[in-house]
Amino acid sequence: MAHGSRLQAGRGRTGFRGWRALLGAWLVAGACGTCGVMAQTAQTMQPAPGVPMADLPPAVVSAPLPDVGSMASRVLACTACHGPEGRATPSGYFPRIAGKPAGYLYRQLKNFQQGRRSYPAMNRLIEFMSDDYLRQIATHFAGLELPYAPPVPAQLPPAELARGEQLVLRGDAQRGLPACAACHGERLMGAGDDIPGLLGLSRDYLNSQIGAWRSGQRKAAAPDCMDQVAKALTAQEVVAVTAWLSSRPALAAPGGHEALALPMPLRCGAVAAIAGQEGKP
Repeated sequence: MAHGSRLQAGRGRTGFRGWRALLGAWLVAGACGTCGVMAQTAQTMQPAPGVPMADLPPAVVSAPLPDVGSMASRVLACTACHGPEGRATPSGYFPRIAGKPAGYLYRQLKNFQQGRRSYPAMNRLIEFMSDDYLRQIATHFAGLELPYAPPVPAQLPPAELARGEQLVLRGDAQRGLPACAACHGERLMGAGDDIPGLLGLSRDYLNSQIGAWRSGQRKAAAPDCMDQVAKALTAQEVVAVTAWLSSRPALAAPGGHEALALPMPLRCGAVAAIAGQEGKP
């Protein structure tokens, strides 16, 4: 039985490497402009001599080749998980990246590349990408201002939802907990070029990310303000906060994100990094 388990696990790893290679091929093809590679792929899709087109699968016959010169086709590896145009997928675990601040998206790509965030598909996909190309990807998705899906109604008792709303909008001064709105904007749709919105995200995703900070699996540039906030919340408060946030409608703000309110309630390395102060007091 143990031998069989190892064999099955080995197959899983092989399948993952194959999927990662497929995703990486899209981005590498776009980044390098290897039209010849795509053309060769097209040739391999043609039937062998004497094989009629009718014998090929319909998807092979009708699927057009993407324009590898466009940014939209270069990021197909991203939208395979994050949904068309980065709108997110019905599963909710992969977050929406369309319309997020460019600085924030770039910092997250660097966090994955440098190991502060851990998700094998992301870590390996962008491992060898240049900073310039990561900025191009971030700028592309930041420029996609698209409608948001309607929120999912919360399933918590009113008293627990009220506690979540209080923490999000007003914090808890007695415990030194700042309000989410103090950094993420009064509309909770992001602030400046480096702090993302909190609306339009699923409860599952919000829970997983706060949980990752609480367990040390997710980190940001020092000083990591979210690490402090996440670890100060109780498990019940996390449930209340994420339920309230995921039940609120998200509306794209005309004219872009709110200005970053200074001074911030906590020192934040992710924001300081843009001014060349990453890791400095």
